[in-house]
Amino acid sequence: MEKRTCIECGESFNGRADKKFCSDMCRNAYNNKLNSDTNNYVRNINNILRKNRRIMEELLPEETAKVSQQKLIDKGFNFNYFTNITKTKTGKSYIFCYEFGYLPIEGNYFLLVKRRAEN
Repeated sequence: MEKRTCIECGESFNGRADKKFCSDMCRNAYNNKLNSDTNNYVRNINNILRKNRRIMEELLPEETAKVSQQKLIDKGFNFNYFTNITKTKTGKSYIFCYEFGYLPIEGNYFLLVKRRAEN
């Protein structure tokens, strides 16, 4: 075994030739920094998208559900943020936050749906 230098803290340690960190704590700290959203703007948008997804998941006990706009607003749903829009053959536009989506229907109501997993 040869002396190695931890790429997180710079301490020297003994270990295999492919070992990069002196401890699990340094490995976790390095990966947390690497994988964190460095931009506050991006982090805030991701939080909004995840919240929208959680709200729709909570309100969708089965394959579809009809929900009022006010109920979504009361739970903190933000209609300005979504991941994609899917148009059907009939011209309807479903707005999605990840696998959960909604379609505006009559009045101030929305049809909530969950996209089926693709194989």
